[in-house]
Amino acid sequence: MTHDHDLVLRPTAAQTEAALNPPGGRTGGDLVVETLAGLGATTVFGLPGRHALGVFDALRRSDLRYVGLRVENNAAFAADAYGRVTGEAAPLLLSTGPGALSALPALQEAAAASAPVLAIGSQVPTAGLGGGRHGYLHELPDQAASFRGVVKSVHTARTASQIPSAVTGAWKSALTVPHGPVWVEIPQDVLAAPTSLPVVTAMDATPDELPPRPELTAVAAHWLTHAERPAIIAGGGVIRSDASGKLRKLAERLRAPVVTTPGGKGAFPWTHPLSLQSWLEDRHTTDFLQDADVLLVVGSGLGELSSNHHTFTPRGRIVQIEADLGKLESNHPALGIHADARLALQALLETVEPREDEAAPERVRTLVSKVAERIASQGLTLEQEVLASVRRALPADSPSFWDMTILAYWAWSAFDAKGPNHLHSAQGAGGLGYGLPAALGAAVADPTRPVLAVSGDGGALYSVAELATARQYDLDVTWLIVDDGGYGILRAYMTDAYGEATATDLTRPDFVALAQSFGVPGVRTTPGTLEHDLSRALNTPGPSVVVLPTVLRMFAPTHLDRAPAGRTPC
Repeated sequence: MTHDHDLVLRPTAAQTEAALNPPGGRTGGDLVVETLAGLGATTVFGLPGRHALGVFDALRRSDLRYVGLRVENNAAFAADAYGRVTGEAAPLLLSTGPGALSALPALQEAAAASAPVLAIGSQVPTAGLGGGRHGYLHELPDQAASFRGVVKSVHTARTASQIPSAVTGAWKSALTVPHGPVWVEIPQDVLAAPTSLPVVTAMDATPDELPPRPELTAVAAHWLTHAERPAIIAGGGVIRSDASGKLRKLAERLRAPVVTTPGGKGAFPWTHPLSLQSWLEDRHTTDFLQDADVLLVVGSGLGELSSNHHTFTPRGRIVQIEADLGKLESNHPALGIHADARLALQALLETVEPREDEAAPERVRTLVSKVAERIASQGLTLEQEVLASVRRALPADSPSFWDMTILAYWAWSAFDAKGPNHLHSAQGAGGLGYGLPAALGAAVADPTRPVLAVSGDGGALYSVAELATARQYDLDVTWLIVDDGGYGILRAYMTDAYGEATATDLTRPDFVALAQSFGVPGVRTTPGTLEHDLSRALNTPGPSVVVLPTVLRMFAPTHLDRAPAGRTPC
């Protein structure tokens, strides 16, 4: 008997001839780029270094497009955004030691946001491996150990023949849900050594699917069908699995109000009659969700921001759909369904029965009005006008990338993303410097539409070198820098907690003059002229900088006096 798994495709005569007579001048580095091309990669990000020169030399013999940034962490942010926008694994080429380690903060963000980044780093020569102190440049006792607690998986190649399988295994890992960054490590001498191995032509790295267990979706469908006050929290998993359309159908069938997390912005239409928008850091919204008798949580672990700083105490049943096994019931008991959001939502659509609830839109309008009244009572007209100006200036189909800055914190709650996968921020890990390099990666992924980056002056100083990258590749990115003279949110936190701030004021450059020194147009604006200046910059091809000198405030929190037992308000 012959089984399907016994069948092996026989090479053609031409394939055999090509394999027996590979072109000369190839190295282990060629095996890396050939494997990437065989997997479907078209673009790689990175920064060269001495130990990685073998793979960078191989790039000139390939058709891969290389986009080089000025700092490894920024290159990883760019790859992160490329992966988020395209849904493809984004190759990132790094060198050993300081080069590799410099990318760790960005890889932590990619891990938190489930962005598929394929990081390939070099290593010291094989003679220096094993933890001894041989004195090689950039030597570490165990370089991969620095990545194991950050990335999804670690893969190593110690010989040339191991390279295609190691890279392919990493690619598959990055794209199997939950998506995430992966690390591949190859020694310098293996990358640089000549190879007579055949050219890598194609590799099979089809990601594994993660369907829901039918007995669990049957229970969930029963609960939701018979609920009196169902509600839905939509997280980033809905975006990553391209499940926004299924989410909308399910919400409409159940007449269930939907709120989106910061990572799930755009997963549900902002102005839909069932949209609670994104005001998760609001007590009115928290109370509304707590009152649901069945709460469906899709693609969210109900972490700090999504639970109003862990003050969310649900009284009803929870159904949690989550691809990351570690997040299931990590914060609240639930009917945990370990599955890809798209597949699980489809299963629910096939089993739930329509609900009649004519009062649901009115409950939503009441909640949204209460939130608006609370914000209006705080005298935050400037902040609301600035955010509204950004929204009006940004084309509806353009993505935006937000650094950790006060305006971004407003955007998490109050910004209409106008569609799924349009708004991204560094809220997963909370590191500074994300906005500009991530926007550059998005512009590489899709050059047909302008991209917006938003930073504060503190975060801007982390990534200002990438203005050179923007100019070199003529990327269509407009960078809005809100200059408040320091780390504005930390200044506010410290003043509230201790009466005065320390170490939060910054000496910073003239950002307009600095941009112009890179050959990038820059303009200084005001809240009153922001919409005009930002719109003009976004509609002018190529990179540009818009600087807004102003001090913004945050809306008042609603969680400080609601910390549950065992937790301290922060």
